[in-house]
Amino acid sequence: MPGNSQRKGAIRKSSKGNPTAGSGGRVRRGLEGKGPTPKAKDRPYHQAHKDAKRAEKQAAARRTKRRTGNEAEWVAGRNSVVEALRAGVPVTGLYVADGVERDNRLREAFAAAADRGLNIQQVTKGELDRMTGGAVHQGLAARVPPYEYAHPDDLLTAAADAGEPPLVVALDSVTDPRNLGAVVRSAAGFGAHGVLVPERRSAGMTASAWKTSAGAAARLPVAQAVNLVRQLKAYQDAGCMVIGLAADGDVSLPDLELGDGPLVVVVGSEGNGLSRLVRETCDQLVSIPMVSSLESLNAGVAASVALYAIAESRH
Repeated sequence: MPGNSQRKGAIRKSSKGNPTAGSGGRVRRGLEGKGPTPKAKDRPYHQAHKDAKRAEKQAAARRTKRRTGNEAEWVAGRNSVVEALRAGVPVTGLYVADGVERDNRLREAFAAAADRGLNIQQVTKGELDRMTGGAVHQGLAARVPPYEYAHPDDLLTAAADAGEPPLVVALDSVTDPRNLGAVVRSAAGFGAHGVLVPERRSAGMTASAWKTSAGAAARLPVAQAVNLVRQLKAYQDAGCMVIGLAADGDVSLPDLELGDGPLVVVVGSEGNGLSRLVRETCDQLVSIPMVSSLESLNAGVAASVALYAIAESRH
């Protein structure tokens, strides 16, 4: 009925105070600016955002993995296991094959395991073959956990805690774990605060390195660097002088005047010496005087000679 405002749907709605009422308000609101469009990586449902998150997780996993070795290591063979136990290698368990003939080495291994509270597990020969990757185990093997590397900054912290100027030994392309173990042993003996090794193309703290260190690896931290040159520069920024041992060094070891200050000693491989970028990063190249120019020292011996000279200058 015309004029009847009581019928359903006939109530007039006011747009006052309600800018969205009516098509005009909705259109104006739709035309309002919403600000700049977020970057693709900032939009949660965009593939670029998912890729960035995945990359962050992978980087975090690599950082976590870098603090330890890749996986547990096996020491196989009666002599090797006994030597590892004598050297204090952090064995977590002994495995002996069923029906194996016992001798003095096996008895000594069992006695050492009992003293250290290690588990001795009896397995089949086939299972021991599988666990050790087909190594000649003679019925006995030991499991060594991944080594936990220190952070490079921890070496400077150790020096600060001791109230001493830092002394760090860095290895450049030294791939023999026995050389690494020898350097760790010398570094501990001559008062260094730690050893630095690159993450790639370098020996790691394997059971062989542990044995050669004669237990020093349990007392002295070994740190890993993703990039050796970058870490050497970080040590320089922290106030350390970086010297590299080289046969053609400008300074002879007896004439070194930096030994009593914050110091990083870089040792290269016996075959190739220091790499080019490491040489360029060093503040000084130092030579060890030799009677014959045809003679050369391996990394372990060269580090020992240099550390002895530095210890003398510090005392």
